[in-house]
Amino acid sequence: MKLEDKQSLVFIGDSITDCGRTEEPEGLGGGYVRMIRDYLHVSRPAWTPRWYNRGVSGETIVDLRARWEEDVIALQPDVLTVSIGINDEWKQVPLAEYRRLYEELLTETRQATGAALVLMETTIISEDPEDGKNARLTPYNEAIREIAARYDAVLVPQNRCFESYLRQQQGKTLTYDQVHMNSTGNWLIARNWLEACGAL
Repeated sequence: MKLEDKQSLVFIGDSITDCGRTEEPEGLGGGYVRMIRDYLHVSRPAWTPRWYNRGVSGETIVDLRARWEEDVIALQPDVLTVSIGINDEWKQVPLAEYRRLYEELLTETRQATGAALVLMETTIISEDPEDGKNARLTPYNEAIREIAARYDAVLVPQNRCFESYLRQQQGKTLTYDQVHMNSTGNWLIARNWLEACGAL
């Protein structure tokens, strides 16, 4: 995928994307969306892309379906990034429904916009790589990988990158509650996105 000047970039998802965007003057929040924006602003000073954070805390793929027209299609993105799945596991959205709705939304997006698609694996629900909790996310991440291949989307391997980091790190943390990112966790998400999109 090629990032270019004057593009419209939309990020949609749950609290991992949200990061307090509604309380922040630029509407980007304090998380990975802002970090990606700031990195690209610094590394490409002449560029003037448009940035939209459409994360909402607590949401699942079902909730995204309800607001997709307003928060994605109406914005006519050039690049659409989707990060969803942790709440789907927690709220027990059936995997078949998760996959069906995800594919339905991407098909609709392809038909209505010319957006390049960036699909992110989930992050984590535990910072202990040995406690087995993150394995609950495996079916959803397998679905994300399969959907990304089917739709020729850029895949950001967040889950695998986080697992690898957790097995190597010495006394560091990525979250403040096992799920929601501190600044280190947000930078890891941002770095993974930038690498997958060829911008780092």
